[in-house]
Amino acid sequence: MKETIKYYYDIDVDELEESDGKYHFKFQNRDFFFVFYNRNLEELDDILLCVQNMREKGIAVNDLILNRNNSFLTKVNDYNYLLMAVSNYSETYDIFDIVSVASKLRLNNKNSKIYRNNWGNLWMQKIDYFEYQIRELGLDKPVIKDSFSYYVGLAENAISYVNNTSFKYQVLDAPIVLSHRRVFYPNYKLNFMNPLSFIFDLEVRDVAEYLKAMFFGAEDTEEVLEDLKCYLKIRNLSVYEASMFYARLLYPSYYFDVYEEVMNKDRNEEDLVDIIKKCNSYENFLKEAYLEISKYAPIEKIDWLIN
Repeated sequence: MKETIKYYYDIDVDELEESDGKYHFKFQNRDFFFVFYNRNLEELDDILLCVQNMREKGIAVNDLILNRNNSFLTKVNDYNYLLMAVSNYSETYDIFDIVSVASKLRLNNKNSKIYRNNWGNLWMQKIDYFEYQIRELGLDKPVIKDSFSYYVGLAENAISYVNNTSFKYQVLDAPIVLSHRRVFYPNYKLNFMNPLSFIFDLEVRDVAEYLKAMFFGAEDTEEVLEDLKCYLKIRNLSVYEASMFYARLLYPSYYFDVYEEVMNKDRNEEDLVDIIKKCNSYENFLKEAYLEISKYAPIEKIDWLIN
């Protein structure tokens, strides 16, 4: 990779570190990451437009670097890569930062190729595929085999919740804002300001994903409910947004993300054990979240979970 970076970017790399598919090096007191381009090619123009709009609004997005061919994509062994420069990449963003960044960039039409908001269908397709995998490939994975049905049940609750919400409520006035394909905890700048993660969706998407990541990543889960309460106080969510927020909390992306890595042989299935051990405490969180959200909007009740 050193030779590739030298040829395409005229940068002499002294030390190149590889971690999670990212190649990291320092140059002129800046951190650079050479990363696999994991998006559809037709989305690139809209991603770049999003980056331009963010810069115009003073948002410190990670810099994308053109190569010697005046292209942002560099082909390596038939795969596209992209060079990104990041200042203070270990800086973290909390729930208030998420709201602040999202509020600065709204999508005024639905024509963007990075617009997402079809959660129910996407989740349904994922579950159908996962169930196929389990039938065909999952027999040698006891941890997944013993836990999978529970999380599929949660997912089906989330899908029904989304579909009922979309049927019942007016969605035209719900703002579509800068969002992310994934939100992690801790929420480092390297990930949060990575253009390859940018999409447009409801604001509640990122907030819910952050809270779930925090629940399964932080030592003190009590802070998760406190952050949820703070969010509800500063945002005047419509019934539609509040319902979609709860649906997003219901959907067990925290389990399925690890499940996919296990099935791709990138992780050991034992990594799911800590998640499974917290299933009862997360159910309690969902019950408390329902009670808190219900103070602001009359969202649908899930009897088995709340009673």
